[in-house]
Amino acid sequence: MLTSVAVIALPQVAPFELGVVCEVFGIDRSGTGGPTFDFAVAGERPGPVETSMGFSITVEHGLEAAASADLVAVPAAKRAGEVSEPVRAALRAAADRGAWVLSVCSGAFALGAAGLLDGRRCTTHWMYAQELADRFPLADVDPDVLYVEDGRVITSAGTAAGIDACLHLVRRELGPAAASTIARRMVVPPHRDGGQAQFVEAPLPREADTLAPLLAWMQANLEQPLTVPELAHRALVSERTFARRFRAETGTTPAAWVNRQRVLRAQDLLEQTDLGVEEVARRCGFGAAAGLRHHFTRMLGTSPLAYRRRFAGPGTEQARQRDAEPVPSR
Repeated sequence: MLTSVAVIALPQVAPFELGVVCEVFGIDRSGTGGPTFDFAVAGERPGPVETSMGFSITVEHGLEAAASADLVAVPAAKRAGEVSEPVRAALRAAADRGAWVLSVCSGAFALGAAGLLDGRRCTTHWMYAQELADRFPLADVDPDVLYVEDGRVITSAGTAAGIDACLHLVRRELGPAAASTIARRMVVPPHRDGGQAQFVEAPLPREADTLAPLLAWMQANLEQPLTVPELAHRALVSERTFARRFRAETGTTPAAWVNRQRVLRAQDLLEQTDLGVEEVARRCGFGAAAGLRHHFTRMLGTSPLAYRRRFAGPGTEQARQRDAEPVPSR
């Protein structure tokens, strides 16, 4: 169970990336039904730590704060790969005792310096991916993803991808309701599709050219067929142009995006309502329970009924009892 978090502020730490970890794990959200963590910001020693923006912060804890934390996080820093031996030792010790270790952006270099990326798949900001691969040749660097979980080590790409990685860990450890509560408070999506490829040296679309309005309409109409010809017609472009623009903006295909959104909708309905699985499948656009089970199991590794038994809220007890009843033989 994830209950305690320590974030190590390295010299020249990036304030935003540090803030990401603080925002997800450092705020008491019990008043809105969210989780609360025993949270500490640590440095190699207590005292001032210079940030990459020219001002300093004061940390109250040294590395002893990381000695028993369930998660040790390392945000980006200008010289993250030049961490001291005490910091490396603290990271290795966390990994050795089975704690989660998470990096945001260039914080991955600190994990590499500690030897935690050897033989592991990992990522960092696309601008630094090749440097990370060159510096730590035993690491399997994937420059096209927002975050990677390999064992108990999670690495994330630049800036906002740190939010994705942190919410992923919350969802994995505490369930989707906890992650959704935090995401709602932060006014961010609990899950983003696609990868870094959509952000690499590509010109920003003009407002009139973006597919954002269509994506919003698709999310509101997931029960409809949502075929490429129909969507291209709504976007007033050819099917080929639509497919190209869709991948450029989302990092994935229309079919994959729609199926992911439908599974996310199914998760919400299974958690929050007492609808039967057939009705959940219909409302999500899968048509029948078989289609829902196929995509749900492929993406989440569990069945809709097993998911409901684990994550359904207190108002869905009737649905859980009905789902558990044996189907009469004919």
